[in-house]
Amino acid sequence: MSNDPLHGITLKAILEKLVEYYGFDTLGELIKIKCFNENPTINSSLTFLRKTEWARKKVEELYVRSLKKFDAK
Repeated sequence: MSNDPLHGITLKAILEKLVEYYGFDTLGELIKIKCFNENPTINSSLTFLRKTEWARKKVEELYVRSLKKFDAK
């Protein structure tokens, strides 16, 4: 079994969980990328994140940092 909290989870699942928990407004404040601040949708954000390594890393890092908050909800 992997200790990596991202093991086996899709980028879409990560993004959906973050949007469900924070909403796009807060996500856009936490991670300053256009796809969260201008007409954000899951699909447009996924398209950007799949092409943009640094942005995807920021989203993954926020997800890992947020796991305890998700569990507490």
